[in-house]
Amino acid sequence: MSVRPREAGINGGIAVAEEVGEALRDGSPVVALESTIISHGLPRPRNLEVARNLELAVRNGGACPATIAVLDGVVRVGLAKDELERVASETTMRKLGFRDLPLALATGASGGTTVSAVSFLAARAGIRVFATGGLGGVHRGWSASWDESADLAMLSRTRLTVVSSGVKSILDIPATLQRLETLNVTVVGYRTSMFPGFYVASSGYPVDWTVESPEQIAEVMAYREALGGPETALVVANPVPGDRQLDPELHDAALAEALAAAADQGIVGQALTPFLLDVMARRTGGASVEANLAAVAGNVALGTAIAVACAGRDTDAAGSASAGPGHDPGRDHADHPADRPGA
Repeated sequence: MSVRPREAGINGGIAVAEEVGEALRDGSPVVALESTIISHGLPRPRNLEVARNLELAVRNGGACPATIAVLDGVVRVGLAKDELERVASETTMRKLGFRDLPLALATGASGGTTVSAVSFLAARAGIRVFATGGLGGVHRGWSASWDESADLAMLSRTRLTVVSSGVKSILDIPATLQRLETLNVTVVGYRTSMFPGFYVASSGYPVDWTVESPEQIAEVMAYREALGGPETALVVANPVPGDRQLDPELHDAALAEALAAAADQGIVGQALTPFLLDVMARRTGGASVEANLAAVAGNVALGTAIAVACAGRDTDAAGSASAGPGHDPGRDHADHPADRPGA
């Protein structure tokens, strides 16, 4: 498709839904959601059902959902009912990472947004929490191919809290964890000392830090803001519930079969991940898809709780500040990040 001149949309091609904008202005909790799971990740019509259920879960948890997609060359931060249906039903939807956004806006294209695109757009809109399934990472055989997901580079320069069930188990997980450390991306396990493996609760590799509650994560976020420093992400690794995970033995067998099939057929580059996930789904009789959906649902629930906890901290801090010098909440304000300007 050729590039054509296009008049810029709202705020440089980004349109924030009225509901989302009001929530952000009011300091109410907002949770960003990706749209590639709707446009490319699930079969129709289940994809629309899942999309609606995820948004409903955010609302029931006390926050505003902001599903992000590109429609007709305009970024939509928060989708109306008919827009969500478009993303779920149109077969011409593209898969858009961050690098694709200028082209999509210039050509009037439509597409679902990946982790790298949503991370950038959510942070630009002022959203602090993004809930997704699994992150991209360093691919197996990276020392020869240098194949690494754009997710990692974006997380290294975006101040955002991302809730995920680790990275996809088809990747090189220890190399991904090392890369995240090198990029100064903070990784914490939610009520676990082991990094999740997307379909399974544990990848077998440890994390250095564990947090126990959404309020504790909000505390970490407050101190990150108070300290300043590099604009990097906080990755909250939330394992899929043990009773909803893919059977580990079945997972290992299916993964080995998928990797062997990819090698035999010479599948590489951008085609590799969807190929491997498709083989996994067929080899497990759809059980891998169910584990994926369970992970996403858990991440959305936790992301919502984190966003609510952050909004509550902001409200408490504002109340303390407005109470004046006579107010004594029983703690040292000077040492608490929520009470400092800009926290």
